[in-house]
Amino acid sequence: MFFSRREMLKQTGMGLGMLGALSLLAGELAGEEKAVNPLAVKSAHFRPRAKRVIHIYLNGGPSQVDTFDPKPELTKYHGQPLPQGNLTTERRTGHAMASPFKFTKYGESGLEVSELFSKTAQHVDDICFIRSMQANTPNHEQSMRLMNCGDERLSRPSMGAWLTYGLGSENENLPGFVTMCPGLPVADVSNWRSSFLPGIYQGTYLDTRKTTVSELIEDIQNAGISAVDQRRQVSLLQRLNRLHQASRQDTPELEARIQSFELAFRMQTEANEAFDLSREPQHIRELYGETLHGRQLLLARRLVERGVRFVQCYHGDVQPWDSHDNLETAHRNLANECDGPIAALLTDLKQRGMLEDTLVICGGEFGRTPSVELSNGKPAGGRDHNHYGFTVWLAGGGVRGGTVHGATDEFGYRAVENPVHVHDLHATILHLLGMDHTRLTYRHAGRDFRLTDVFGNVVHQVIA
Repeated sequence: MFFSRREMLKQTGMGLGMLGALSLLAGELAGEEKAVNPLAVKSAHFRPRAKRVIHIYLNGGPSQVDTFDPKPELTKYHGQPLPQGNLTTERRTGHAMASPFKFTKYGESGLEVSELFSKTAQHVDDICFIRSMQANTPNHEQSMRLMNCGDERLSRPSMGAWLTYGLGSENENLPGFVTMCPGLPVADVSNWRSSFLPGIYQGTYLDTRKTTVSELIEDIQNAGISAVDQRRQVSLLQRLNRLHQASRQDTPELEARIQSFELAFRMQTEANEAFDLSREPQHIRELYGETLHGRQLLLARRLVERGVRFVQCYHGDVQPWDSHDNLETAHRNLANECDGPIAALLTDLKQRGMLEDTLVICGGEFGRTPSVELSNGKPAGGRDHNHYGFTVWLAGGGVRGGTVHGATDEFGYRAVENPVHVHDLHATILHLLGMDHTRLTYRHAGRDFRLTDVFGNVVHQVIA
């Protein structure tokens, strides 16, 4: 049948429209440059001492005077009012409360550590205890956001997001920032969000109560399609998304979605192996112990070993270290859960030659009072929150081991020697990773933001 040109265009209009779209797509495919991976390794500002971080978060606020900051005067004044009086706290507190735990000197440095962490204490010569930490408020939500994001009130990018934004990650098939918790901590996802940073830098959350790879990471395996065909599908989807994005450059959520699809696909090539603890030798699994916290810290070591930049391990659901009453039993049980695995992690990193460039951080969002908490006017056997002075320790990654920095008063209430604010801690962590905290910035809402806001000083004394 013969058609005039006018008739042919009329009959095939829809088809030509599709041909035009395909032609446009073909041009995109033929001429497109390989997209830049936002997690690609980036240069540090100066030579780093550490390449990666494992943050062991004892959420809820462990008591410094029962763990890493011995105070003999508490024994002397036990049951009596503190001579200096009680500082303002969230709840009413009474007389001085001696630690029920024995402190012993360990290592060549002779540093004292409580019996609660007797296994971790075998590594004191690799640890720097900062005994003069300070936060801003005695509230869990605010102090956890401050410790993780540098601001206790507003939504800000987390420390792990800042690190992956500034340095990238050494493994494009795994997230640059992984956060693990058996449940959810207080303030939940705000602790690892990317906020106004691109969404690819947000922490990937794993509920470590789950034990198999398919449970930890849902839909990690696709049984219905081959890897080759799935790659073709994802590539087509991404190119269509890029076409869609061309006229929507001011939509960061779209870019985050595009990057998440790509990372999710790439993870299938490596996550199955990385998260499979059965691949570890039996003696290594026994070293960590077949417990939740043993699995969690062994998994952390496997991830940083494979190039993940920042791994955060929370102790438990909500705030397990929040011992307002019966502290002796509560702290002993909690320490029994994590002391052995922490010691195993330090042993394992050291024997693999990884401790020298892996920074390990351990602590909570604040400490606890040296005075006993009162319940209905009577001693409850616990301690209230204390943000005036607490302990965080660092190991490996260029840290000066076998040392103590700063001090609280004779009762462990307030930092009185070389106080270290959380902003200072963040500045020091970034410095160990080769980053100047004043230069790691992101333009948002008309000004440059950074992890340390407009504060922070590097604590050079803790650096080897």
